[in-house]
Amino acid sequence: MGQETPKAKHARNDSLVVIDNRTGKQYSVPITHNSVPATFFKFIRAPAGPDDRPEDEAERGLRVADRGFLNTAVIESAITYIDGERGILRYRGYPIEQLAEKSTFLECAYLLIYGALPARSQLSHFEREVLLHGIMHADATKFFGSFRYDAHPMAMLTSAFAYLGSYYGEANPSLQGQTLFTKCAKGDPEALQNMDKQIYRLIGKAITLAAMAYRVRQGREFVVPPTGMSYAESFLYQLDHLSPTDSFSASSSASPSPSPYKPHPVLARALDILFILHADHEMNASSTTVLQTGSSLPDPYSAVAAGCASLYGPLHGGANEAVIRMLVSIGSPNNVPTFLAAVKRREKVLSGFGHRVYKTSDPRSFIIRKIADEVFAVTGPDPLLDTAMALHDAALKDDYFVSRKLAPNVDFWRHVPHRILSTIPCIGFPMDFFPVLFVVPRVVGWVAHWRQMMLSPEGVKIWRPRQIYVGPSERSYVPFDEREAVQGPGKEPSVVIHSG
Repeated sequence: MGQETPKAKHARNDSLVVIDNRTGKQYSVPITHNSVPATFFKFIRAPAGPDDRPEDEAERGLRVADRGFLNTAVIESAITYIDGERGILRYRGYPIEQLAEKSTFLECAYLLIYGALPARSQLSHFEREVLLHGIMHADATKFFGSFRYDAHPMAMLTSAFAYLGSYYGEANPSLQGQTLFTKCAKGDPEALQNMDKQIYRLIGKAITLAAMAYRVRQGREFVVPPTGMSYAESFLYQLDHLSPTDSFSASSSASPSPSPYKPHPVLARALDILFILHADHEMNASSTTVLQTGSSLPDPYSAVAAGCASLYGPLHGGANEAVIRMLVSIGSPNNVPTFLAAVKRREKVLSGFGHRVYKTSDPRSFIIRKIADEVFAVTGPDPLLDTAMALHDAALKDDYFVSRKLAPNVDFWRHVPHRILSTIPCIGFPMDFFPVLFVVPRVVGWVAHWRQMMLSPEGVKIWRPRQIYVGPSERSYVPFDEREAVQGPGKEPSVVIHSG
């Protein structure tokens, strides 16, 4: 692709020389942070060639084509760094391994949003505000009650985040003025206070909404968030609480009398770590969706609802549900060799291996495996986990998968929180609840990126990508009697069965 220039004859210059062979002109494109500005290519223009169409707009400058954003940087960010070649993930410069070992989820949330590890008093204030804002308006009971008993929990959760926006008019730039949040970049104290209040609400209510979506499916009454518990404990409490005297606490076995339910500390800490691991992952599909939506300056609840809808898809948050179904289909560790042989023959699909970014093992996967060992030491062995371990080890020893860089990714181990929660008395988690466990922590990453965008000194530009038009050139309208019908699958409306 490129020819190396002898070092002795070449002095470093942070620019890219582009020669347009259509015109013979030479251009120097500046390189900053190992990137070139795509807008520069608009100045590289040429007369239309024999194979160009008017719709190619050659005279208006080159466009940069990047289907799926494989190599396009849409924003400068100081939040999360990923090195997929070396398996590195850092939040604000701190390795994920250190944060998982030493931090808590809400401390990491503070770090991601505000850029620094908090002092004790700062963290105490932040935790208090987040947990205080977990309470939902009483009308939310009617809202969730309007869903069918078998509604997908992600459909409920996506709708619920948008529903929140209807309560808080002070958070809506369409009502309060489009500079409502962007003036935070100038240090406006009232604007910053308003922004922080919405952040507290979104993080605090995420676990409440998720628990309500779960309890709709179970036909249980909703639970008011407790006081005096951590974020993960509060979530587990709202999921599993039965009555004021239920006794499923860590100490219940030692006490014959019922005691208020409190989640087992090992399970709560495990969930807290899992939330840390999933709080942010740079410019993934859902974070990009939040920013794309946020660039038009709606309220943050609408932007988060859009991110939730993006994460709902099977190529993003729904991928871990596919892993569970795969492990269930394998059945036991003894069937792993047969399954891998079928994968090589392309008769089966190997879910949870390989990653768009990571070309080696996802660093989070090792942490999750360690958590799984600790959890199931308390709850007892889990057949699904035994199968997962066997598949993990067999694939990493097989040259077929190693040579293709198909290492287990975090989706492979994301079934662990599902299994953790399934070990708690009375929680029998439906499989389609899985993406919800992904959304809850990822709300932190979404609001961190949204806040960073609002605080940009350059202001917020609406995200409006270009396209390469390949459709018909201009043509004249044809009357009915002169038309020739275009028929075939995908070329005309389908005939559907009407079911009412």
